[in-house]
Amino acid sequence: MAHFAKLNAVGVVIDVAAVSNDVATSEEVGINFLKNLYGQNTVWKQTSYNTINNSYYERVDTEVPTLADDQSLAFRGNYAGIGYTYDEDNDVFIPPKPYESWVLNETIWDWEAPVPIPEDIEDKRYDWDETNQEWFVSNWYNIYK
Repeated sequence: MAHFAKLNAVGVVIDVAAVSNDVATSEEVGINFLKNLYGQNTVWKQTSYNTINNSYYERVDTEVPTLADDQSLAFRGNYAGIGYTYDEDNDVFIPPKPYESWVLNETIWDWEAPVPIPEDIEDKRYDWDETNQEWFVSNWYNIYK
């Protein structure tokens, strides 16, 4: 399947549609197909279901994605979701900013906290406290530990 993000007038993703690869033989053909369905005045950009944080992942024999050897397949920074923004200058999809203090990492095209998450995340779940600008062990961890 080929996936396409429908953009509003300011480049925010308002829908994502899947089109058969038999139909969407190129981005242009897929966009024309969707414009015929949803209107010629709609704006669409192809997005890669397998691109996360500017890296390409494969799903081989499992639904768990694994980092692919061929990173040239990474496409437009991230798989677009509703609420993501299309950055035309950099030709990437950027997720919504989770907190005011977070900054955009233009290598992975995702937001990062001003303080790195603690290293011991394997046995804990952390959440961000915007007011105090710090990570804390979430209530989820306390309930299920």
